[in-house]
Amino acid sequence: MATKIKRGNSWEYIVKRKALLPRPLSMTFHDEDEGDTYIARLEKLLDAGIVPPEFSDQVDIPTTLEKAVRLYTTKVAVADVDELLLISIGKRQGSTRLFLIDYAWAENYIQGLKHTRSLAPSTIRHHVGAMSRLCNWLVRQKFIVSNPFRELPRGYANYAPGDHAVLAATGDTAPGNTERDRRLNGDEEKRIRAVLAGVPIEAAAAEKTLKLKHREALALLFDLALETGMRLREMYTLTKDQVAAKECTIFLEKTKNGDKRQVPLSTVALACLRDYSGTNQTTGQLFPWWNGDSSGVSLRKITALLSAQFARIFDVAQCGDVHFHDLRHEACCRLYERTQLSDVEIAKIMGWKSLKMALRYANLRGSSLAGKLW
Repeated sequence: MATKIKRGNSWEYIVKRKALLPRPLSMTFHDEDEGDTYIARLEKLLDAGIVPPEFSDQVDIPTTLEKAVRLYTTKVAVADVDELLLISIGKRQGSTRLFLIDYAWAENYIQGLKHTRSLAPSTIRHHVGAMSRLCNWLVRQKFIVSNPFRELPRGYANYAPGDHAVLAATGDTAPGNTERDRRLNGDEEKRIRAVLAGVPIEAAAAEKTLKLKHREALALLFDLALETGMRLREMYTLTKDQVAAKECTIFLEKTKNGDKRQVPLSTVALACLRDYSGTNQTTGQLFPWWNGDSSGVSLRKITALLSAQFARIFDVAQCGDVHFHDLRHEACCRLYERTQLSDVEIAKIMGWKSLKMALRYANLRGSSLAGKLW
């Protein structure tokens, strides 16, 4: 049993295990309940013969979540989306000691994503997926005992009645549990193209135009998004060398999933690329926003800048609830509606690792499906 001593407004705990610890451990807590809980978990591990990494003499062992993220992203080829999420998580939860990450911690973490940040269920699943892959690696390295995120029940990301009640008490509302399925409707594409071309759009009271820098480049992004289904970052980081006009393909060296991919080009996409005059002749960059700096900070800033720019474009075009990533959904649906490509072929074009994503992206219009019935 640990020795507990009250010192002023704090509590000191001294833990001894001659066979396991190189020296007695002394820890101070301002909250007695927090100290009792922490020491109880520590002694339970020590009783089982397990020494938490932070109390080991080895240097290259992470003691906190932030250090674990840094070591993991250094030693493992992590997908870009996971790296960005884990860096963000490390900033918010980085001081958490590794051996405190158990099932209760995982549940509290998810509650924080819901109650504090009101994240959509799909975003919560992305966070948990990244954390689970990190914890799997930590288990294999014997830095933690188990991966608590693998024990979560089905539907953990959905908002339960209790979650709605917590948010309602703060005047907030929970996002829906359904996946986003926004597509371009009616003449929305026509209106967006008009804004990109600088043609006035009739608004509620007057015609409204938007001053755009790099108008031609923005229009090409829009065209490629609809014709290829590529992600925003995959497009604005393209170089001229990645476009093989004779083979009618674009070669992506690194995608969101960390894989290489060849994207076939339609005749429309080829024509748009052929007519485009904005390529930087010095660097070979196809678009003007990125200079080749591969740091996550630079890429995140450009992604945020372009997303905000397109949000303004969509707003002026009177379809403000459209997000740029919805164009990827639209492109996928058009592949299903306008071609005879198989699920496997479309998955290859879109860069999916699993055919389950076909159900996620193929938000086919009921009217299109009805037309195929007898």
